[in-house]
Amino acid sequence: MATMEEEEEAPIYRLPHDTLHQIFFSLPLRQIVICRSLSKFFHQLLTAPAFLHLVSSTHPPLRLLAFRHPHHRHYNTTNNHSLHLFDPDLNHWLHFPLDFLPFRSPLPVASSHGLLYLWAESPSPFPRPINPNTSLITKSLISCNPLTRQFRVLPHLGSAWSRHGCVLVDTENRVMVITELAALYCNRSNQWLKFSSNLPAKPRSPVLVEDRVFTLCDVGSPWRSQWKLYSCRVATAAATTGSWSRLERHEWGDVFDILKRPRLVRGDGNRILMVGGLKSSFALNSPCSTILVLRLDLDSLEWDEAARMPPEMFRCFQESSKFKVFGSGDRVCFSAKRIGKLALWDCRADKRAEWRWIDNLPGNGDGLYRGFVFEGRLNALP
Repeated sequence: MATMEEEEEAPIYRLPHDTLHQIFFSLPLRQIVICRSLSKFFHQLLTAPAFLHLVSSTHPPLRLLAFRHPHHRHYNTTNNHSLHLFDPDLNHWLHFPLDFLPFRSPLPVASSHGLLYLWAESPSPFPRPINPNTSLITKSLISCNPLTRQFRVLPHLGSAWSRHGCVLVDTENRVMVITELAALYCNRSNQWLKFSSNLPAKPRSPVLVEDRVFTLCDVGSPWRSQWKLYSCRVATAAATTGSWSRLERHEWGDVFDILKRPRLVRGDGNRILMVGGLKSSFALNSPCSTILVLRLDLDSLEWDEAARMPPEMFRCFQESSKFKVFGSGDRVCFSAKRIGKLALWDCRADKRAEWRWIDNLPGNGDGLYRGFVFEGRLNALP
């Protein structure tokens, strides 16, 4: 094995940096990220601001599926702090270490434009009343870029927000945390603005599209669910007390009645997806025949059918009382207990839509996995 002195004398180390940048510039972004771990020399070379700017402006981002382990409370207390990702293009699992964060128990919850958002434990500056020498453990919301290992701590929030809040991020990395009773919006001045949710029921699977939030609410009875779609403009809500309105059109008919346990997923552009089990009838306990993906165009307010899960794949979900749905745009994942794998709907513009399985899940694969789409970018700044 070559010594450090011999490695430093290798011919490649004597090439001008401009020449080396041109060589690595021809590689895909995946290979550039891998090469940064070869040595300190290559890390400094491939993290130079000029090179990052050039690569980011020409290389498409890494579109990966990020997963949260179903037993995250036990998993994240270990020393193996990493983000599990799946590359659908290469059918390959990746692990991005999160050991650069000086916090305990990092829990990734959302992502947008190359930035990862996660809850993590940090010591509170306020001592416990009983024992002044012991500090409280509080949750902080952190924004970071796992490719460049940079991070930023958002303004402090109470622990209840981390336990019950759903974190939403839009394409401009504006952050919202929403609960059943209230919501917080982090504006450009890095301040949290609070407003009442003013919803008739607990918000389900809210999504943030530009300056509007969309969520489902069950306004039915304890014996029969009745789902409705609500929306709110972030700018209006942040300026006043919050004003949610129900979206309804006569042309929609029974679109909310044909799905069992519907959930929202952000779609491509100005669209949202609604995913749920397709009821075989309108009976109270009607079984589902498949999983249906509906698409709403927010400009025309018209629904259309985007996809149906193939019957042979749906049979694996029939025995589960519930399933989880996550993704964004042209990729949607489905997980359920005791299946041991994930179902993926992939409808990218450059290929035909397809359904396929994702195997070799981290852990034992017996739980409900949650996740989101992560777009790796070298120029994303927290």
